[in-house]
Amino acid sequence: MSVGAMGTFGRRLLLAVDARGYGSADTARQRDIQTVLPRLLSESADAAGLDRASWVRQSAGDSEFAVLPADSDEQALVETFMRRLDAGLRAHNRDRVPAAQLALRAVVHFGPASEAPNGFVGPGPVEVSRVLESDPLRRALAAAPDAALAVALTAPVFTELVAQRYTNFRPEEFREVVVEKKEYRGRAWLWVPGCDVHTLDLDDPDPDPDPDSDSGSGSSSNSGSDSGPGPASASDPGSPSGSDSGSAPAASGGGDCATNNLYGTVINGNVVFGISK
Repeated sequence: MSVGAMGTFGRRLLLAVDARGYGSADTARQRDIQTVLPRLLSESADAAGLDRASWVRQSAGDSEFAVLPADSDEQALVETFMRRLDAGLRAHNRDRVPAAQLALRAVVHFGPASEAPNGFVGPGPVEVSRVLESDPLRRALAAAPDAALAVALTAPVFTELVAQRYTNFRPEEFREVVVEKKEYRGRAWLWVPGCDVHTLDLDDPDPDPDPDSDSGSGSSSNSGSDSGPGPASASDPGSPSGSDSGSAPAASGGGDCATNNLYGTVINGNVVFGISK
């Protein structure tokens, strides 16, 4: 078998999650997030029949980026895992005041990711990072006041899995958005459990003054720098890795629904992925 300079090529199932409001939280609240988040992720993985111990994970207190094994069940991650994560968040938030509630953003992608000396490189981790920190995903969670989770699927996952009816999701439950972040431009499909995502106002330039956001103040990362949530590599894809088919029609459901953010590092040259706080 021929192997190029970058080693063996492979596409992997990628997951990234981030909790809202960590940078502005006090020490007790940060400790609570760091305690609850890994537990909820593990419980959701167990419910979906996924072995989280086999994931290559990079965590940063309020966030996690994971590269799943090559034989991982994509359907289970997209549907069972996410539904269980939402249920776990709602159970955790029950009887808690709003300031103590936990809300997450999550992204699922299937794309190229290669191991590097300090993580993973390639367009896959970059796409996950850019979608996770994107304005549409952040605003969707902010615009749904009763939500605890907002999920974004990249083009390969939505068009090849959800749009083709390999899950119990109806494609119209998702809302197609354009993601423009730094040098990246692509598309993603948003799902907010319990909400008609098509009714959410995603145009407000600042619907959620979250100090952890890129433009906010008080974050533990440098606002306006070239740092961002999740994984990164030396060169980012200029377009989504999926096809242009499979856009979702308008949803007919309704309901109520809650916002989060994440940060990483881009290092030009021998690029590595990293999350810093």
